[in-house]
Amino acid sequence: MSLLAMVLVLGLGASPAGTDHFTAEDAESTENGNGPGIGGNGSEVNGYGSDFNGNGSDVNGYGLRLIGTGVVPAGSTGQNPDSALQGERGAHLRVWLLSVGQGDAIWERFGHNAIRVLDETTGTDAAWNYGVFDFAAPGYIARLVRGEMMYWLVPYDSEVLIDYYIRSNRSVWLQELNLTPAQKADLNDFLQWNGRDENRFYRYDYYRDNCSTRVRDALDRVLGGQLAAALHARTGRSTYRDHTQRLLADRVPEATATLLAMGPGTDRPLDAWEEAFLPVQLMEQTHSVEIRGPDGAPQPLVLEERLVFAAERAAERAAAPQRLAWYSAAGLGIGMLMLGLGTKARASRAARFAFLSVAFACALLAGVFGTVIAGLWAFTEHTFTFNNENVLQASPLSLALAVMILLGIRMRERTARLAIVIAGLSALGFVLQILPGLDQSNGEVIGLALPLHTALALSLARTVGNPSSAKDS
Repeated sequence: MSLLAMVLVLGLGASPAGTDHFTAEDAESTENGNGPGIGGNGSEVNGYGSDFNGNGSDVNGYGLRLIGTGVVPAGSTGQNPDSALQGERGAHLRVWLLSVGQGDAIWERFGHNAIRVLDETTGTDAAWNYGVFDFAAPGYIARLVRGEMMYWLVPYDSEVLIDYYIRSNRSVWLQELNLTPAQKADLNDFLQWNGRDENRFYRYDYYRDNCSTRVRDALDRVLGGQLAAALHARTGRSTYRDHTQRLLADRVPEATATLLAMGPGTDRPLDAWEEAFLPVQLMEQTHSVEIRGPDGAPQPLVLEERLVFAAERAAERAAAPQRLAWYSAAGLGIGMLMLGLGTKARASRAARFAFLSVAFACALLAGVFGTVIAGLWAFTEHTFTFNNENVLQASPLSLALAVMILLGIRMRERTARLAIVIAGLSALGFVLQILPGLDQSNGEVIGLALPLHTALALSLARTVGNPSSAKDS
């Protein structure tokens, strides 16, 4: 993302931060086209179950074409000797930043990008894509859960790839970059080297090392650090959490799951360099970057920018939605329902059944989410879920509470006591917000959880295990 790699882990099966995904079921519409058996030579790459042949053939009929890279040693542009004598090294190359807007699927909400390199001597037009992975590869789900996903770099035919995004109703932009011939040659050499079987794989991080940051870093490499210097000097517009929430604004269940899963590490203000984990942010920042020209004078990094296709969909939200009131109202509403049912449960078996059903569902959900939150923190490499204060709002103890609610009268006193402990932990999480270093941006989660836990504790304290006063109704 996309995102949402950390969960989803919660079973949502997505990943944020600008990557486009492939699954076997996406065979006719895949964006990465990596699948089992790319090409036809049957040579497995690093055991990840994907075959590459580099011959420019269709990728398993999925509608995308791999470019035959003809990998060459670093320091060589790959051009033939005659063309090298005809002009300056790299003069035959043109380079664009290819950026893609949001799509329909959850993992497409964060956009995508690639580096397009056109060799005007050979006619090769490659879009170098760092967002490739194989959902069907052995062990992929386990690596996703552990936070150890492996992604890789593959070049595709640029025109075919662009056409795919257009047919998918996703906006496409091209920014031709104002690089010197030598910088273009160096970039082409680096991409060729990086595309080799032994170099193409990398450990994916949804915020710090994804398809967009790899594109950013490759460009900065040939610019001698000028892109990094320019973007580090610019104050960012938001945080990792807010960017994630604004791009998932219309997907409330997934947005809520990420609110729960993300720890305080996602609340730090970002600079423009860090915000380039999102392809559209990198595109927008690159638009106004200036670099040193051959004579040392400043010149724009972007020579020409054009919108290739404007998608017929709503534009990206400029800011994350403010839903504190919405979540708090939901928490208060369900809490009041439980209090009302709990009050009537003394006199009505139907009300008692309804109350215990709602109480069980709330405790079960809180316990499941709490167990996932604790598990992400304790047992995975999803570093942005660490030190998550939401473990006080969604506690693994709630799983035990759900079981005890099922047991009803046989454990009524212990059930009420445990509910009070859980409500106390939630209240503690709210109070601790005043302490330095414990100021995670989780107001929405507290607004939802605290009323629920409080109402559940109050209702159980006076309701569980009192069937003697309940009458049939």
